[in-house]
Amino acid sequence: MRYDLIIFDNDGVLVDSEPISNRLLAGYLTELGHPTTYEESVRDYMGSAMHRIHELVEERSGQRLPAEFDDIFHARVFAAFERELEAVAGAAEVLKRLDAEGIPYCVASSGSHERIRVGHRKTGLDAWFREGIVFSAEDVGRGKPAPDLFLHAAERMGVVPERCVVVEDSRLGVQAAVAAGMDAYGFTAMTPEAKLAGAVGFFGRLAELPATLGLRSVSGR
Repeated sequence: MRYDLIIFDNDGVLVDSEPISNRLLAGYLTELGHPTTYEESVRDYMGSAMHRIHELVEERSGQRLPAEFDDIFHARVFAAFERELEAVAGAAEVLKRLDAEGIPYCVASSGSHERIRVGHRKTGLDAWFREGIVFSAEDVGRGKPAPDLFLHAAERMGVVPERCVVVEDSRLGVQAAVAAGMDAYGFTAMTPEAKLAGAVGFFGRLAELPATLGLRSVSGR
């Protein structure tokens, strides 16, 4: 493998949270007088930090979301996570394989640290993500599609950007990786290839990632 660090997006790549969070986001925005379908939420907000939701709503409507929006939305999401959230199929096996091969990896997510921790704890992926390899848009001034988060993760992990590969399932995430000077591989389980322009490769099942990056496939998947 020609990379020294694998940077995973979290939502939709490691934990199957995008259907849950976009369903709730669409419902909450509609409730607040900003009619939004599930499909529109996925199109406009998937992969973005919370500040982008506020910015787009104000840009389109001229109205600001209420000050308590983030807290209420996160409370709804976390409650749904406790009921419904599962790891993406193959996630544990891929992480176990990377550990066995001694290949460094981390997670860089638009979600808050609390959201990442809640999701990893519920799905059991916290076993693979010790302190120091989890990065959030909270750590930087701008979320995706700005490159800041990925550059921050690379710096903290001690790897130059051109030796990093990003695993992403959103348009904004791929744009951020490209802006950071990193290769991105698009996960197409939820997003078609055509919407992940800029990625250097694609895969439809997480278990295919090792082979995609030049490792053997995860056995039994």
